[in-house]
Amino acid sequence: MLTDIEGTTTAIAFVKDTLFPFAAAELDAFLDTHADDPAVAGVLADVRATAREQDPRSTLRIWMAEDAKVTPLKTLQGLIWRAGYADGRIKGQLWPDVAPCLRAWAQAGLRLAVYSSGSVAAQKLLFGHSDAGDLAPLFAAWFDTKVGGKRDAASYAAIAAALVLPPRDILFLSDVVEELDAAAASGLRTCQLVRPADGTHPAGRHAEAADFPAVARLHGLPGAR
Repeated sequence: MLTDIEGTTTAIAFVKDTLFPFAAAELDAFLDTHADDPAVAGVLADVRATAREQDPRSTLRIWMAEDAKVTPLKTLQGLIWRAGYADGRIKGQLWPDVAPCLRAWAQAGLRLAVYSSGSVAAQKLLFGHSDAGDLAPLFAAWFDTKVGGKRDAASYAAIAAALVLPPRDILFLSDVVEELDAAAASGLRTCQLVRPADGTHPAGRHAEAADFPAVARLHGLPGAR
């Protein structure tokens, strides 16, 4: 089971209205106090290499405003969120149907993995500090844009290779049809999460489910109700 996060396990509003504003508000203070941190220095070096004529902070703010899917930004956001999760200012939000299914699937022996545009560090924080408890130990693998873009078929082939599984043995869950198309092009099975609260529109060319129990029903998995 390979799952997306935003719009799939987690409401888009949580990312847009909680995580992104938190990172934007904390950006300057975080960079001021962590400039000597090797991870932060690496991010700033990557930003400079990408936008040579821009001040890194200006570039980061532009990327934030554009919701750019670029690895240095996602890495930095993950570092900022880690501080917020650690002191309790942030708690990861999941749809109520998600955690019971994840636990049932893991208990049944299914391997669980995440593929999100958010950094691996941010993924682990969200599931590790979720409103349903620490779910991070349920997952066997984590993937972000370092493996490739989510709308690129080659990314899913790389994930299958990393998991040492035939693509057909992986079921990818996402709300974004272009991601599902790319996964299907690499031979993965797919299911679109169509959650009305997120305004998702069904594509009509992938299996569709309103929530995780519906995914379980469609594919004969534990957790159906």
